[in-house]
Amino acid sequence: MSIDDIKTTLVIPKTYKALVYDNPGTISTKLVELETPEPGLGEVLIRLTHSGVCSSDLGVMRNGWSGLPVPTPVGQVGGYEGVGIVHKLGPTLANSPIKVGDRVGIKWIASCCGTCPPCLEGADGVCYHQKVSGYFTPGTFQQYVLGPASYVTPIPDTLASADAAPMLCAGLTVYSALRKSLAKSGQWVVISGAGGGLGHMACQIASRGMAFRVLGIDHGSKESFVRECGAEEFLDVAKFDDGSLKNEVRRITGGRGASAAIVCAASNRSYAQALSFLKFHGTLVCVGMPEGRNEAIGGAFPSQMVLDEIRIVGSAVGGRREALEVLELAARGVVKTHYRLEKMENLNDVFQEMAEGKLQGRVVLDLA
Repeated sequence: MSIDDIKTTLVIPKTYKALVYDNPGTISTKLVELETPEPGLGEVLIRLTHSGVCSSDLGVMRNGWSGLPVPTPVGQVGGYEGVGIVHKLGPTLANSPIKVGDRVGIKWIASCCGTCPPCLEGADGVCYHQKVSGYFTPGTFQQYVLGPASYVTPIPDTLASADAAPMLCAGLTVYSALRKSLAKSGQWVVISGAGGGLGHMACQIASRGMAFRVLGIDHGSKESFVRECGAEEFLDVAKFDDGSLKNEVRRITGGRGASAAIVCAASNRSYAQALSFLKFHGTLVCVGMPEGRNEAIGGAFPSQMVLDEIRIVGSAVGGRREALEVLELAARGVVKTHYRLEKMENLNDVFQEMAEGKLQGRVVLDLA
């Protein structure tokens, strides 16, 4: 079924296709048929057409993050970069600004409470009572999903659904991280993992949307791709030890170091390296989440932090306002996801490619 058909044909089937994690702890998904749910109070039923695939999905599926409170359950529908068409409104939504036929997105945070201290400060990405799409809340690797009308994200008319999907997590996450870096136009920002799903968008937003000078770090096979995404300079991480990599970063940045380092790579070593890239008043922004045992950031010595007044900040994901802003950047052509479309049944192969570090850019599932 085409997207146009999905938008104009609002016949809702009794069952639909979904991908579930059938053996959490391993790379294994299964295509199943599920019963179509009814939207409850304040909810909308969305016929999804596309879903991005993120490294966080891999971490949740494999139970790779030691910080997860409980293991991922068997039968979990993963995914959280979903775009689709509203097919049905729940009770009490007659006067909602969200209407049947609207195109909306589902983010990593599927819903927030709106009343806890973070929500009241506009930091709904760290809501105390959040529900996480794809982890104990049905995610977007499926054709139908429920979402709160108050928290789904409207998609700009000029932005294609497949282009919009990765913006709802990867684009949103790095946009928020770059804002938290406090870097100013014309200053150097290092992107670690610059050729990955998050990193290549960070390069574009930083260089074209914020006028930062971007130094990308990744495997040498991704150099041309990273430069196409706006990096002024590139370093092949495989060609340097930690000390020489630090020296090369400082040489490129005029001897002082970078104003900020955004670590998109899910690597403990990348975090330790990044601290050494910073100049005085520099900011390390933590984005990528390494799997396995938690480790402290290597080299985070109080003496260096004090003498150079270095900042380390975390950036989980952006809020609803930042989601609208990054989608607007995409609609204007400032940032564009480099992705390939894949069928639902190919998700296991995509995860395997991701686990081996071979994936360049993003993958978007065609759910139509």
